[in-house]
Amino acid sequence: MTTVLITGASAGIGAAFARRFAAEGCDLILVARDQERLERAADDLRVEFSVSVDVLVADLLNPVDCRRVADRVASGDRPVDVLVNNAGFGLAAPFPYSPLEDEERMLDLLVRVPLRLSHAAVPGMRARERGAIVNLSSMAGLLPTGTYGAAKAWITAFSESLRVDLAPYGVRVLAVCPGFTRTEFQERARMDVSALPSSAWLEADAVVTQALRDLHHNRPVSITGWRYKAFALAARHLPRTVVAKRMARPRKPPASTN
Repeated sequence: MTTVLITGASAGIGAAFARRFAAEGCDLILVARDQERLERAADDLRVEFSVSVDVLVADLLNPVDCRRVADRVASGDRPVDVLVNNAGFGLAAPFPYSPLEDEERMLDLLVRVPLRLSHAAVPGMRARERGAIVNLSSMAGLLPTGTYGAAKAWITAFSESLRVDLAPYGVRVLAVCPGFTRTEFQERARMDVSALPSSAWLEADAVVTQALRDLHHNRPVSITGWRYKAFALAARHLPRTVVAKRMARPRKPPASTN
């Protein structure tokens, strides 16, 4: 596998994936909205790892931009061997208190964009009988954690189903389910995570290391750290009423709506 396309590649887990694949000698196609930041990241990777790095400046919520990225994924010229669907964001307020437009934008980015890009990737990977699709899900998808968690639950289910469909063609599919990870995600979503203990936090590099290990072993889902693995086991096997009361983080309305 030589060419990797990563969405949301300028920061956080996406940037960590980019560095790891570059360290393994893969050529990269980085996708994000911030051109200056994306170009800077690409320059750093070229200098440090001597790999080819292309950039696609795109707002994946813009249909024209999303189609342009999908066309690149589907292109037979310099095929994409690994697709990493990483772009996403969360909302600070629970569903009853969020503007509908924000909810729809989040759903589009977390569900429809990975759906479209995966659909673009599949024909070529299937024909070549090789390739991999890595979808960023979340531990939130195991819990009743609002529409973000619901979208991530869809991503996990979609990935597992697609994995079954593509297994006969040698194409691997992995759902990566991080817990709380030290990135810009919480700050951008204006989430108050001050009460979380330090032991709850993961590093982006650790998430990527575990994900690539699980991809190598053709596992369906990747979870980093024994705490989160135990958490996932409990969430899957406890009664849903217990999960809702004991394991889901309470979601309160913004102060302005009280």
